[in-house]
Amino acid sequence: MELRDLTVGDLDAVLDNRKRAFGPIPASSAEQWRAMVTPSLAEGRYLGVFDGRRLMATSRIIRFDQWWHGRPISMGGVASVTVAPEDRGRGVGRSLMQATIERCADFGHAISALYPATTPLYRGAGYEHAGARNRLTVPTESLRGLAARDGGVKLRRMGPDDAPELLATLARVYAATRASGPLGWEEAAARRWLADDDDFAYLADDGFVLYRWHDGNIDVDNLVAGSEATARALWSLVGTASSVATTVTASVEPDDPMLWLLRERSSDAVKQKRWMFRLIDLPAAVAGRGYPAGVDLDTVVVVDDPRRAANSGGWRLRVRDGAGTATAVRGPAGDAAARLTIGGMSALFAGVQTSALRRAGLLTGGTPAGDDRLGAVFAAKPYMIDYF
Repeated sequence: MELRDLTVGDLDAVLDNRKRAFGPIPASSAEQWRAMVTPSLAEGRYLGVFDGRRLMATSRIIRFDQWWHGRPISMGGVASVTVAPEDRGRGVGRSLMQATIERCADFGHAISALYPATTPLYRGAGYEHAGARNRLTVPTESLRGLAARDGGVKLRRMGPDDAPELLATLARVYAATRASGPLGWEEAAARRWLADDDDFAYLADDGFVLYRWHDGNIDVDNLVAGSEATARALWSLVGTASSVATTVTASVEPDDPMLWLLRERSSDAVKQKRWMFRLIDLPAAVAGRGYPAGVDLDTVVVVDDPRRAANSGGWRLRVRDGAGTATAVRGPAGDAAARLTIGGMSALFAGVQTSALRRAGLLTGGTPAGDDRLGAVFAAKPYMIDYF
């Protein structure tokens, strides 16, 4: 096996592998895909495993920021993972993921996330389930009456040249709301969204919406609002389609304000797409994350990361005034130290409760009081509204 960066000359073989992994791709979609991935080739963000000249497996690393309690951290989004059917079960995927993790580190990504087609491969590489993309369906008519009485929020249409303002608006809202999980995209990606003639995008001072028609109903890809007035304005804008569209399906936060604005709400029709998460550079991730105000921590944990030796060993975690550090511990960590697999530490970082981690075998040792402190410091309810 040979692992190398993919080139433009490999894209036909990559496309064939994608079809075998994910099903047929329309010709128009294939051309859009080529245009989207070509820039990543020169950056070394598309990896391939070869047997001679035959392509066996691929993975692509997308540059993101991911927000954690209101602070952005450099994240490698792993996508386009394929293994040819005849090569599955031979350890090819394991080798590919090891190389992908190392490449994420080379790019300076402190963390990584992915949407899994299968859990065992990625769990074996140190990823663990952390959050979800929540897709909520509501009657369109229920949104129509949400507009604020004063109508003071000004909305304007967006085009590709509005990408910088859109990204700046997202950053302000995610910082102010202490968001955990959502993504910050590169400007080029935002321009591609806003150039799609089938998508409709509107911007406010503290929010935006991007939606499209789908089978006679409305699909909201993104809607972010930093205030009640903007939430009402954006959702009611979508609701104006109620004379034609019966339902709206939207990507939402777990505690999206719209759920508390609806006049009637007895049950939630939500479908989830789970995503997995991994720490690539543990001390950089801890230093980059935001933390709740008024919650302090000074404790030692021991982490076992077979894939990234730099993450393994004892770490003194200190959190104070919303900032954290992780310092390597020299010598024995002590019997009272909590011990976590890298998957367990990644899940803890993402806000998974210590009681769940302990009962799943991802956290051992330590004390109940220590569990409480760790849980309080890393508390989060992570989500993504984007799929990659």
